[in-house]
Amino acid sequence: MYREDSSRYKMFSRRAAILGGAKAVLMSVLVGRMYQLQVMESDRYKLLAEENRINMRLLPPPRGRILDRAGLPLAGNRENYRVVLIAERTSDVNKTLDALGELIPVGDLDRRRILREIKRRRSFVPITVRENLNWGEVSKIEVHAPDLPGIVIDVGQSREYPYGSHAAHVLGYVSAVTEEDQLGDPLLELPGFRIGKSGIEKNHDLKLRGKAGNSQLEVNALGRVIRELSRQEGQPGDDIGLTIDLGLQKIAVEKLSEKRSAAAVVMDVNSGAILAMASVPGYDPNVFKIGLSHSDWNSIVRDPDTPLTNKAIAGHYAPGSTFKMMVALAALEHRVISPETPVFCKGHVVLGNARFHCWKKYGHGWLDMKGAIEQSCDAYFYEISKRVGVDNIANMATRFGLGQLTGVDLPGEKTGLIPTSAWKKQALGVAWQGGETLVTGIGQGFVLTTPLQLAVMTARIASGREIKPHLVRSIISGGVAQSLPLEKAPPIKISAGSLRIVKEGMDAVLNAPKGTARSSRINENGMEMAGKTGTAQVKRISKHERDTRVLKNEERPWKDRDHALFVAYAPVKRPRYAVAVVVEHGGGGSAVAAPIARDIMLEALRRDPSGYNETDSVSHETDSADHA
Repeated sequence: MYREDSSRYKMFSRRAAILGGAKAVLMSVLVGRMYQLQVMESDRYKLLAEENRINMRLLPPPRGRILDRAGLPLAGNRENYRVVLIAERTSDVNKTLDALGELIPVGDLDRRRILREIKRRRSFVPITVRENLNWGEVSKIEVHAPDLPGIVIDVGQSREYPYGSHAAHVLGYVSAVTEEDQLGDPLLELPGFRIGKSGIEKNHDLKLRGKAGNSQLEVNALGRVIRELSRQEGQPGDDIGLTIDLGLQKIAVEKLSEKRSAAAVVMDVNSGAILAMASVPGYDPNVFKIGLSHSDWNSIVRDPDTPLTNKAIAGHYAPGSTFKMMVALAALEHRVISPETPVFCKGHVVLGNARFHCWKKYGHGWLDMKGAIEQSCDAYFYEISKRVGVDNIANMATRFGLGQLTGVDLPGEKTGLIPTSAWKKQALGVAWQGGETLVTGIGQGFVLTTPLQLAVMTARIASGREIKPHLVRSIISGGVAQSLPLEKAPPIKISAGSLRIVKEGMDAVLNAPKGTARSSRINENGMEMAGKTGTAQVKRISKHERDTRVLKNEERPWKDRDHALFVAYAPVKRPRYAVAVVVEHGGGGSAVAAPIARDIMLEALRRDPSGYNETDSVSHETDSADHA
């Protein structure tokens, strides 16, 4: 009995030892594995745990609209159907693209881009194949979906300009974000995000851009989305209300489009609101949202007529005879001549051994200031510019907005140039010459202005105030419009008598028997227009040509023809609008630019016969301070 119990005890002890040893081994393995996971590979698993979590993704907000003064959308958004490829869902990417290419165009450049993107990104990340599909293309793809593994139709938003080139230079366009545009805003890193590149789109990009929304996504360690937990839509961008009148803008563009290259501006002389700003040739901003090929881009930027340039604010032109009002005002204010002082025009003026010709070969005879403006006599203005001096002329011109930035709310504005004796000495290192003063007196030589500056000059003459131009009328955020404050422009410190003489001369240009633009007058009662023609030489006429026969503009190469200019305001008795028109190499201002300006002005008056004011607080009377 004892032996039997002893045997059983030994067997139990042996089994217990074996079991304990096995447990010890298993515990050692477990401890070792825990050490390996928690100590030796802790960094790796910590990273995996961090990546397998809730991920926040930005949602692009709808871009704000741009509206004309009546609330019509000039720039908006529309649904953008695009086709994307998810590489992991197809066993043969090239075969899938071949099948897709039988339904919609997929060019070699697109194919190479897609294959590059597939190599750079993870296989489950969608790659855009084409955007802005029409409904027919979407239908074809959906019908053939079983034969297109990895192909998915996605819906987003793209910028739309419903009126194409009619307001392109004012609106600008949007395009993809470049590396230079990356300034830390996470929105700019979103695939397919667009920002303003020119015009209002660029100048007010931050307001139009809006604020991003977010989506809470549960993702695994590879970044694959498991499910969406929550979504908060973004805040749409603010709408921008412009002063532009779409109907008038269309008329301006259509009238200018009859010419190869031209620009026009229409302003409210009381508030500075720009009702139309046109530049031709133009471009369709819709092409930039899709993306231009290299060849298409080169054809635009190499076009000698520079369709991307807003000539209204960036075109530099000698103002020609439209500058004569500045010379007249300078002479009157410095009392070097009275309005009645007669000057005899015999067709030229001699200074030293140089002869300066009037446009009328045999002269105008005796003229006073009003008559000289009416008939645009060069000899008269040669004489008074010689008396008043270039520096006094320049001072007057800058007071009326020439040769300096107007401050209009658009990027890319140019300053122009109003020369002085000091400027020439500093810029060219030589002294000012007397003959250069005479040439300046008729708006030639070094003088350069923009069409917008000429419109500002005309508005200041008409109103007697330091009117400043603007395009933005209101910012509309969350459906609530906030009008931008407009301060009452101060009077220009010019005597009312001097302004009256100049305005009477401009009235005579259109409404007197010998006016240079009489054929373009407005005959409708109460809508009469006052203005000034201008013809700026591009190529100097040689002595031989003058002694034999001066070629007519139409006989010269286009690049050698004169620029045609015209500025005006209306109605004469109570001015409301100012207009400036420049036609590059168009010929005579009276024959070419004046009829265009008349048609545009008549449309402005007919569209708003009671007068248009941005707000009652900026309505002015012509009450310049009379300090003479």
